[in-house]
Amino acid sequence: MANDISVCRLDLGYFVRPAPETGGPQPRVEPVLAYLVRHDRGLILFDTGIGAADPETEAHYRPRRRALPEALAAAGVGLADVSLVVNCHLHFDHCGGNPLLGGRPILVQDVELATARRGGYTFDELLDFPGATYEELAGEAEIWPGVHIIPTPGHTDGHQSLVVRQPDGTVILAGQAHDFGSEFASDHLARRAALDGVTQPLPPYRPWLDRLADFDPRRVLFAHDCAVWEPSDG
Repeated sequence: MANDISVCRLDLGYFVRPAPETGGPQPRVEPVLAYLVRHDRGLILFDTGIGAADPETEAHYRPRRRALPEALAAAGVGLADVSLVVNCHLHFDHCGGNPLLGGRPILVQDVELATARRGGYTFDELLDFPGATYEELAGEAEIWPGVHIIPTPGHTDGHQSLVVRQPDGTVILAGQAHDFGSEFASDHLARRAALDGVTQPLPPYRPWLDRLADFDPRRVLFAHDCAVWEPSDG
């Protein structure tokens, strides 16, 4: 594990999710968050913010963007300092700043990139731009010492999360594996109840939670929720 590794959250704006997509009677304003991982080997950027969209999408989600260079500058770094990009998935609100980072490796699951390239998934100019350099993964990978990519399908088939082993405990950058920390907490408790042998019926939980639990996470962070999940014993 790296001797000095830290995670910094970046505010890249917000969008308004329409009421038909919230499951309730009201629209909901959701943040768009990225994360900067400082490691002995360099800087990893997990997600890059909201990309330019067509007029229909703009009107549908009414996004307000914070420029990636501005957000990075607030963290004391610049675009040129980023060594690697990891996208949890390739929807336009997660890979929007990728074209600013041409030439840097972008780590994605192979199924995610294949799905995006079939069309109707994201905006082409955010996907294959000058200098786009993809490193396709087929499952788990330890990309640097103490930094693991773990597939967490659900929101998309190729969704992935980043596991960062810090000296004070493991942090999971969960992206949109769950929309909210409360949803993660519910799944976590469903898994705990199943392992405790509580009789059925129980709610199902996402099977990759078993793999994430192997890392004994102390904090879990999300792409569209400012909440931070922490274990009840921590």
